[in-house]
Amino acid sequence: MSSMSYWAVAQTETRREHIARQFLMRAGFVTYCPRIKRQGSIVPLFPSYLFIQIESAWYQARWSVGIRKILMSGEAPAHMADDIIDAIRGREIDGLVTLPRAPRLKPGQKVRVVRGSFEGLVGIYDGMSGIDRERILLDLLGRKVQVTLAGRDVVAAEPAK
Repeated sequence: MSSMSYWAVAQTETRREHIARQFLMRAGFVTYCPRIKRQGSIVPLFPSYLFIQIESAWYQARWSVGIRKILMSGEAPAHMADDIIDAIRGREIDGLVTLPRAPRLKPGQKVRVVRGSFEGLVGIYDGMSGIDRERILLDLLGRKVQVTLAGRDVVAAEPAK
């Protein structure tokens, strides 16, 4: 991106992000509409919003097909920091943004093993050790032993505090 250009945010008409993008690109604008996979469908990360790179004149973008408005700061479009765009793009895999999983368990929380060799044992949650891998501490033979299990094999034994 050149030093004079910046990212702005446009609100699109409902479910018309793709059409708005096509018309903006035809008018020479660089656009970015991050997408995610949700319940088997590919949808915008920010429904009814997309990012537009503004070089100089932004009025043409404001009146482009599918655009409701451009988010403003006074008389000019509000600037979106490049590092925010870079951070979103950095989370993309094969063109789709991957969102961090909300932790379902908290370190120190009591957990119960519901499948496998340790089924029925209660331990202490010790964090994640990879995608869908949970570390827990179990009392085995009188001492705490760290074991790693599939996420589906571990459930909260009590609500998180």
